[in-house]
Amino acid sequence: MAMALPAFTVTASDYQPWPSPPLPAAANTLRSLKNPNSNLDSTASWTSLIASHCKNGRLIKAVSEFTRMRISGVEPNHVTFVTLLSGCAHFPAEAMSLGSALHGYARKLGLDTRNVKVGTAVIDMYAKFGLMGFAKLSFDLMGVKNKVTWNTMVDGFMRNGDFKNAVKLFDEMPERDVVSWTALIGGFVKNGLFEEGLMWFREMQLHGVEPDYVTMISVLSACANLGTLGISLWLHRFIFGSRFKDNVRVNNSLIDVYCRCGCVELACQVFDRMKDRSLISWNSIIVGLAVNGHAVDALQYFDLMLNEGFQPDAVTFTGVLTACSHAGLVEKGLKYFKEMKRVYRITPRIEHYGCIVDLYSRAGRVEDALGVIKNMPVKPNKVILGSILAACRNLSDVRLAERLMHYIYELDPEGDSNHVLLSNIYAAVGSWRGASTVRKKMKGLGIQKRPGISSIEIDGVLNEFVAGDRSHIHADQIYAMLEFLSGELRVSGYVVDDVSALYECS
Repeated sequence: MAMALPAFTVTASDYQPWPSPPLPAAANTLRSLKNPNSNLDSTASWTSLIASHCKNGRLIKAVSEFTRMRISGVEPNHVTFVTLLSGCAHFPAEAMSLGSALHGYARKLGLDTRNVKVGTAVIDMYAKFGLMGFAKLSFDLMGVKNKVTWNTMVDGFMRNGDFKNAVKLFDEMPERDVVSWTALIGGFVKNGLFEEGLMWFREMQLHGVEPDYVTMISVLSACANLGTLGISLWLHRFIFGSRFKDNVRVNNSLIDVYCRCGCVELACQVFDRMKDRSLISWNSIIVGLAVNGHAVDALQYFDLMLNEGFQPDAVTFTGVLTACSHAGLVEKGLKYFKEMKRVYRITPRIEHYGCIVDLYSRAGRVEDALGVIKNMPVKPNKVILGSILAACRNLSDVRLAERLMHYIYELDPEGDSNHVLLSNIYAAVGSWRGASTVRKKMKGLGIQKRPGISSIEIDGVLNEFVAGDRSHIHADQIYAMLEFLSGELRVSGYVVDDVSALYECS
């Protein structure tokens, strides 16, 4: 009996009297479709065609072929269902009703509970739909589960931010492998819980489980976001003696972590020793050098990249323009910006316009920067406005800063950083009334300055501080050292910027 799929209507024009696959196929495949005694071959042939459509993102066409398959009297098997359910999982917004209908059909045949591959595909589909209740129900009803099933369920909980149930299920697993641990570690890292990711990596080490390259990429990402150089060095040493030491993605992650920790020399060493490089490898070293102020080196690597035949993309030019901005190479930066559009046909994104605004702002050409903001096809973000406001502060240009305020109030009315910066601009020129007005407006809007956090890694432990923080176990020694250093600075002739200090801390 053919199953009707409510979300997709197939008309007579969609199939011929004798249903045959519309894609080119080998002669033996066509013969098997026309032979009523080879139902198994027919199922495999139809499934192969359906899989081809799913692989290329043509889900509606795959469903159309599935309907024609059923009308022709060919029975689907577990591979057919796994193919279609996996296809639905990749299009959660469009395929939710279809996926539920397919699950209903599989349920009617008993495949979702008796066949471990179909049941696992159902769980994965619901997890990617964000329907963890249905995923857990399907998991509980399965008669047989394997490691893939358990791992899929753990990954589903992590994907949807349900860390408590993910850890609970992880602890209940009868057998855990490297994929199980990586699902947990990667889930924490992707959700911004970097310290938890590192904690579970340590647990993985204590349990004697050998990490794979996917694990290392997740752990390196956590280190990059935390700036933990000590752990990164240990990981690099571990990778150097592993079977994936030449893995391009792992080496790209090492470049990123070293650049974000400020160790560009080590990043360059990793890059230069790579046997194979991808565009991401080049982008990582160019952007990393640029943001760390090594503009000349970044542009040299860009030239080497072009010489080796790589085509730059939008990320590459973000790094190149950042390098020009940091080095004060205004004309060169504008030249690269024009080349990006005219030669490489890359449409500028907001980060590219931000680089040009920053390029002008750092050179003191604030009117040109404002012209870019007015003429660019997208609304400026608070980072772009912050860079030109910083230039106004350096130039003590209160008038231009006031002209920018309508952008700020429209774009980020509840943001604190640019309001504080404007207040400091007023204070720097002695306009206490203007500074007070901004502060009163912030108070009226309920805006409070969020405290900045400083961090330092010592012996693999990350220590974080906020202004006036005395909660650290060694607070007395820390403040004693700060007082000593402040005294040394005063003796050396350093003068504190009292105005900025007053308004940054208020």
